[in-house]
Amino acid sequence: MQVSVESQGNLGRRVTLSLPADRLQSLVDTRLKDIQKNANIKGFRPGKVPANVINQRFGDQVRGEAIEGLLREGLTTAIRDNDFNLAGNPSITPVEGSELDYIADIELMPEFGDVDVTALNVTRNTAEVTDADIDTMINNLQQQRRTWKPVERGAQEGDLVGFESFSTVDGTRYPEEGFERNATAIGSNVILPELEEGLKGLTVGESKTIPVAFPEEWRIAEFAGKTVDITVDVKEVSEPVLPEVNEGFIRSFGVNSGDMDQFRTEIRGNLERELKGALMQRLRRAVGDQLIEKYQDVEMPPRLVEQEARSMVAQVAEQARQQGQHYPVDSDAHLGFLDSARKRVLVAMLVGEVARKNDLRLDGARVNETINLIASTYENPQQVIDLYAQDRDLLANVQNRVMEEQVIDWIAERAQHTDVPLSFTEAIAPAA
Repeated sequence: MQVSVESQGNLGRRVTLSLPADRLQSLVDTRLKDIQKNANIKGFRPGKVPANVINQRFGDQVRGEAIEGLLREGLTTAIRDNDFNLAGNPSITPVEGSELDYIADIELMPEFGDVDVTALNVTRNTAEVTDADIDTMINNLQQQRRTWKPVERGAQEGDLVGFESFSTVDGTRYPEEGFERNATAIGSNVILPELEEGLKGLTVGESKTIPVAFPEEWRIAEFAGKTVDITVDVKEVSEPVLPEVNEGFIRSFGVNSGDMDQFRTEIRGNLERELKGALMQRLRRAVGDQLIEKYQDVEMPPRLVEQEARSMVAQVAEQARQQGQHYPVDSDAHLGFLDSARKRVLVAMLVGEVARKNDLRLDGARVNETINLIASTYENPQQVIDLYAQDRDLLANVQNRVMEEQVIDWIAERAQHTDVPLSFTEAIAPAA
């Protein structure tokens, strides 16, 4: 097999492979004869199917498999002989007008040199679950089960206010006729703050015109960046009624004993799992930011970065779809994600490089612990554990996640680090 390699930039290599016609035909003929010996095709006795029928039925498939095998063999040889350290999978395409010539475009890992993690300065956040956090969670659960009781007083913080409204801007009424029907709990921040504040103190049957400044990016073009007069007519004011935290309430959350101590223990376990994930995410971001700052000038493989950017676009589009929204995916939509994608690829490569150079191995016990933690959030934990044991893709995802966490911990431990305590609420809050 003829193999040639040419450079395309610092990290790109183009490998041209010319497959030997005689060897390819030999592989195809041998495989077809093997199939003919055992073929069981209707209308023919087993092992007696004519060669032309075998070739017609299986020829294209066998030839494709033989070509794939030869390409894999030639590419493996080229990679080994040139000591290539690949970044991602090669892109293989046939040469136009030829059945035997193929081009494999590959990208190489950049050279990072010695990754000195001791030069990094990492902030490590710490936090713990307190009894007050458990109390807050129980109150949140009560809020989820709250009912509403109509009141005759003015609306106040926490009340549910039902109202009809119309808006006026630049002398135009919206809607032209009738009213819009709305309801909001004061303090929920679901509607604009000025409108929510304006509802306070109003009683059923009371009307009021509230001037509200709309943001520049508001979805209704006629309101965007303008002050709109919203006239409200209050139809209902109700105060929340929280359920009592008794045995029935506790059992409704899966604690069959109805025991308060067990309820609090299970809530603590759930909060600690959430906290552990949040602290790891913060540490991952802190270590990643330091690695990006130190190695920001290292060239990244462009095709790999583009693939990551396109993957990010697909994730955003899928999230929008799940929320009932449409995210337009144009051919160049990935361009706006290239910078973020480059940073992701850079951190992933550096994490892998640290693991390789320091011979870090996957901790099987930590994998099992992670699977057990995931399973514990389901009604039948053992069923989930068995699913991970049987599904290689699911297991691989957990293994990759655990390996990354191990490396992040390893880096943070050896870097210069500052421990900064946070409350539980601060720790689980989304990053700014």
